[in-house]
Amino acid sequence: MNPGTSVQAVASEPPSSGEPAPDYVLELERAAAYLPREQLPLLRDAWRVGAAAHAGQTRKSGEPYITHPVAVATVLAELGLDAETLVAAILHDTIEDTPLTREELAAQFGEDVAELVDGVTKLDKLKFRDRQEAAAESFRKMLLAMSRDLRVIMIKLADRLHNMRTLGAQGSEARVRIARETLEIYAPIAQRLGMSLVKSELQNLGFRALHPWRHAIIEKHIRSQPVVRRESMAQVEVKLSQGLAREGLEHRLVSRIKTPWSIYNKMQGEGKSFDQVMDVFGFRVVVRSVADCYHALGAVHAQFKPLDGRFRDFIAIPKANGYQSLHTVLFGPYGSPIEVQIRTEEMDLIAERGIAAHWTYKHGGDSPNSAQSRAHAWIVELIESQRAAGSSLEFLENVKVDLFPDEVYLFTPKGRILALPRNSTALDFAYAVHTDVGNQAVAARVDRKLVPLKTKLSSGQTVEVITAKSAAPKPQWLEFVVTSKARTAIRHQLKQLEHEDAVQLGHRMLDRALEAMGSSLERLPPKRLESFLAEHRFPRLEAFLAEVALGNWMPSQAAQALMAYAELRGGGHSKHSQEKILINGTEGGVVSFANCCQPIPGDEIMGYHTSGKGVVVHRLDCPNLAEFRKSPERWVPIDWDPNVTGDYDTSLIVDVENHTGVLAQLAAAVAQSESNIERVDYLDRDMNAAQLRFAIQVRDRNHLAEVIRRLRRLNVVQSVRRQ
Repeated sequence: MNPGTSVQAVASEPPSSGEPAPDYVLELERAAAYLPREQLPLLRDAWRVGAAAHAGQTRKSGEPYITHPVAVATVLAELGLDAETLVAAILHDTIEDTPLTREELAAQFGEDVAELVDGVTKLDKLKFRDRQEAAAESFRKMLLAMSRDLRVIMIKLADRLHNMRTLGAQGSEARVRIARETLEIYAPIAQRLGMSLVKSELQNLGFRALHPWRHAIIEKHIRSQPVVRRESMAQVEVKLSQGLAREGLEHRLVSRIKTPWSIYNKMQGEGKSFDQVMDVFGFRVVVRSVADCYHALGAVHAQFKPLDGRFRDFIAIPKANGYQSLHTVLFGPYGSPIEVQIRTEEMDLIAERGIAAHWTYKHGGDSPNSAQSRAHAWIVELIESQRAAGSSLEFLENVKVDLFPDEVYLFTPKGRILALPRNSTALDFAYAVHTDVGNQAVAARVDRKLVPLKTKLSSGQTVEVITAKSAAPKPQWLEFVVTSKARTAIRHQLKQLEHEDAVQLGHRMLDRALEAMGSSLERLPPKRLESFLAEHRFPRLEAFLAEVALGNWMPSQAAQALMAYAELRGGGHSKHSQEKILINGTEGGVVSFANCCQPIPGDEIMGYHTSGKGVVVHRLDCPNLAEFRKSPERWVPIDWDPNVTGDYDTSLIVDVENHTGVLAQLAAAVAQSESNIERVDYLDRDMNAAQLRFAIQVRDRNHLAEVIRRLRRLNVVQSVRRQ
C-alpha cells in the first residue's frame, strides 16, 4: 500500500458509465491529449474500474484513494507516455490493495497492462525480518520487472513523485523515512535514467521533508536575489544571444535556475557559502543540429574567454544515462563564472525526460547511444549483479554505489568507450569488460604503461587488461574496487574458491579423526552416510566437509557422530592417526595465519581450529600459546608441505642511524632480496637514531634470512631482528 494510503470505510459508490468525470480525471485527459482519439476512452474505462476497486478507501488526507493513481497517470501523461502505461498507472495498486486479480486486468485491458501492474506491486504479502529488508526485496523485484519493461520503473517514479507532493499528511517519522529513501534510491534512479525533471522535483521535495528549515531559508534567499544580480544576468544573456545571432545560428537561450537542493548539495559537498554558489550564471543554448552545437561553442567562446580545463564534450562521449551536451565555463564580465550547456532540441528533450523521451521523440531511438538502450544495458547488468548477490540488502547497497556515478570515460585498445564511476581502478575496468577478464586479471597497461590493478583511472585513458588463466580474485581486491559489478563478482568467486578449499581441508581433517578411531570415510556404509547428511540437513557430503574445515563441527565430534550413526566400532588407533595435515599455501580462506606471531614456511607451527574461520596457524613460540592450550580439543597437528608456495607476511624491527636517505637505502636492500614491503612505521626516532618496523612478504625462513643479511650489510644499520 502506498505511503499516503489509509483504508477507511466511506460512503462512496463506483462511478457509472454515464456519470460525468471529476476534475482530476479531466486534468488527466487534458495532459494526455497527444494520444490518438480512439485511445482516450481507455483512460475513462480504467478510472471506472479503479474507482470501483478502490471504493471505500481514502488517503490520509481524506480524499478518495482513486485520486492518487489518477494523479500518477497525469504525471506520466505530462512526460508523454503511451496509453498502456497510463492505464497501468491508474490501476497500479489494484492487485495489491483490492480484490481485483491480475487475470481480470489481463482480460479487460490486455496482458501488457497486467504485466506492468504486477511489476509495480510491492511484496507486502511476504514476511520479512524488518522494513529495510522488505524495501530491498521489493526493489529487487521491481528491477526484475524493469528488465522486461522499462515502463515499470517510470510508473514507480511517478507514484513516488505524487506521494512526495502529498507527504504532508504523514507523521514526522514516516516523512523522514520516505524522504530519505527518495533521496537515496528514487531520485538517483531518475537521474540514472536521464529523467532530469522528475529527479529535480524528487530531490527538492525530499530535501524539504528531511530539512524543512534549511529548505525554507535557501528558498527565501533565492527569491530575494539582489537587483544587481538580476541585471547582471540579463546583460550576460543579451551578449550571448547577440554573439549567436551574428553567427546566423537559430537558437533558444534560457537561463538555468538553481534549485534549493542543488545549492544545498554544493554548499555541503564543496564547502562553499550561499553567495559563492549563487555567484555562478548558468545558461542553456538549444540549437538545431550537432554541427550547430560546435558552431555555437565557438560563438560563446568569442564573447567570453573559456576557463582552462572546464570544457566537456558529452556529445561525442555521452553519459551513461544517454545525456548529451557540450559543457563549457566562461569568464564572466562581473568576475562570476558562466556555465553554458549547448545541445540540440532532441538532446534537450532526452536531458529532461530521459527514457520517457523515447515515446515522444522517436528519432534515433534505436541507436546505441540512445537513453533507452543505455537504460536497458544498465538494468541487464544490475540483474546479473542481483543473481550473484548474497542477499537483497547486499544487492541494494551495490545498486546505491552505481546510482552515484560521476563518471570517467575510458577506452579499450580497440577504441570501445566504457563509462565508470569516478575513482574506478584498472580492476573495475577489467570487470566492466567481462567478469572472466576481471577474475583472471593480474595487471594492466594504462596508455601503454604497466600499472597495478589498484591504479585509479582518469578520463581519456586507454586501458588494456593483462590476464593469466591461473589467476584468481583475492580478498584484498574488495578494499579498492568501487563498482558494484566488480564487488559482486569478486565476492561470488571468493565464496566459490573458499568452499572448494574448505571441502578439501575438511576431508583431510575428518579422515584423520576417523583414522584415530580405526575407520575412514570410504569404510562408512553409503546409505548410513546419506541418512546422516539428510538428518543434519546437508544437501551433499561436500557441505558437511566445509563445515568441519570452517570449525563449525570439530573433526573429533564429527567423526564420533558418524561412527555412532553408522553403528561402527573401530579397532584402536590407526598408524595414520597422528599424521599431520600439510599446509601447501593454496588453501585460501580456510587456513589463515595469525597476526600475533606471523608464521612463515620453516617455522614450527600448530593449528588452532576457530569456529567460522577454519584453521588459524600459529608459531610454536607464539606468546599467545599458553591461552590456546586451555582448549586442547581445538588444536590441529599441522606442518608445512615440502612444496609450499606463496608469499607470507612477517615483520622486522630495524635500528638505524638517523640520516637523510636511510629509508631509501633500507627499501633498496629489501627490494634487492626480492621481497615486497607492505608498510613501514617509525617506532622511535631522535636526532641520531631511529627504530623502524618493516612489514614485508617472504617465501620462507631462508628468504627471510637473506633479507636480514642484506640489511645487516648496510653501514647505517645497527641491528635487525624478527618481531
